[in-house]
Amino acid sequence: MTATAPRSATPRTAAHQDRRRWGGLAVLAASLLVVVMDMTVLNVALPDLTEDLHAGALAQLWIVDVYSLVLAGLLVPVAALADRWGRRRMLLTGFAIFAVASLGALIARSPGDVIAVRALLGIGGAMIMPATLSLIRALFPDARERAFALGLWAATAAVGGAIGPIVGGALLSAFSWHAAFLVNVPLMVVALVAGLLLLPESRSEKPGRVDALGVLLSVGGMIAAVYGIKHLGKGDLDVVTVLVLVAGFLLLTLFVRRCLRQDEPMLAVRLFANPVFRSGVATALVSSTAMIALLFVGSQWLQLVQGWSPLMAGVALLPMALGGLIGPPLAPAVADRFGARNVIVAGLVVLAAGLLTLWLLPRPMPYVGIAVALLLVGFGTAALGLGSALIMGSAPVHQAGSAAAVEEMSYEVGGVLGIAVLGSLAGVVYRHGLPVGADAAAVESVSGALGTPFESAALASYTDAFGVVGLVGAVITLVVAVLVWRGLPKDVDVSGGH
Repeated sequence: MTATAPRSATPRTAAHQDRRRWGGLAVLAASLLVVVMDMTVLNVALPDLTEDLHAGALAQLWIVDVYSLVLAGLLVPVAALADRWGRRRMLLTGFAIFAVASLGALIARSPGDVIAVRALLGIGGAMIMPATLSLIRALFPDARERAFALGLWAATAAVGGAIGPIVGGALLSAFSWHAAFLVNVPLMVVALVAGLLLLPESRSEKPGRVDALGVLLSVGGMIAAVYGIKHLGKGDLDVVTVLVLVAGFLLLTLFVRRCLRQDEPMLAVRLFANPVFRSGVATALVSSTAMIALLFVGSQWLQLVQGWSPLMAGVALLPMALGGLIGPPLAPAVADRFGARNVIVAGLVVLAAGLLTLWLLPRPMPYVGIAVALLLVGFGTAALGLGSALIMGSAPVHQAGSAAAVEEMSYEVGGVLGIAVLGSLAGVVYRHGLPVGADAAAVESVSGALGTPFESAALASYTDAFGVVGLVGAVITLVVAVLVWRGLPKDVDVSGGH
């Protein structure tokens, strides 16, 4: 009995496989869009939700924070479990949990119910986000195609963050706050069906250990660290917050040491020994920090200083989405010609230039200048797309889950730092610029100064604070650009190799 050579795929079969691959990418990008939108849409719905359910200050805090706390805490163990159980299966389960949790808003009758809904959404988000990156790694083995696919993925993330407030504002203008949750349901149902049809199953050939102690250390450490950073940024410098933050970093240190002692750890922390991987993570971290800070402070400036509605403020932030649609998808082709290191550093410099524009604008700030700054920041997220390509490309195939978890943690931590560090900086500069004798309400927030004798001073002071956030963000981004320039080999390509 003689063996026959396998026949090569016909052009028709190859075209069908190609359509399935790009169709699978569309499913992954659309699911990411929903998850990212959900991070920002609640900011618009929170006032109506608070009034309807009579949520106090503490309940409001947990409604906002529990989603990111749960999501950040579960990224590592869920990604490790997906390597064994199946990344497609984990993704589809995440879709189902996200849809069911969103439906739960219909029966929410108290702030505690909404907190539970948000916690379930965090579980679903933790299943979805790293799985999208791992599956892109499996769908696109070719480095150039993968870099382009990750550029589209990064563009989707930028668009999701920008249109979340617009979608929220439009829904709330016609419906109750429940619509901010229910909009997820049909989108997730479509994603679930499309994922079943288009996405292949993917598992790691050498999955890491999912040990109980490692799960406790990673989940407890991430939740405590994120919680501590959030509360420090809100000015809660008390003993409890400091102890929680220290405990978080201690638990994460113990988790890292545990992983280093294992042959097949839950998180492949040895990936950080690769300078290409480190540079990609640094790029993802600083890019998300800058974008979230700009969206956070910028949306408040547009509503409080310009006096625009939440919907109009969301529309005014669209130039960032426009830049994000252009920069990341084009970056891989430009990197092929001019080198990945040059393009990723140039993207960070453009991002810094957008932030610096805020500092250089005349006072009062014209919106045209703000739009230019937002466009530059969005275009600068080309660095984010290439950073993703370096992270996923420099990791071995069997460690794609770990690489995806680290990248998603970079986005989560970057977003927290953006609000906690740069957002709190805006508050410090604002309060410093108020005249002596300003009343407590004006010192607390710009909205508290509206209609008082301190209104004009408060508006001018917050405008200055917006500019300072741009300046500090630009300096931080440029420092990271220098580190990335020095850390990346000159001949590194979009595959993460050189």
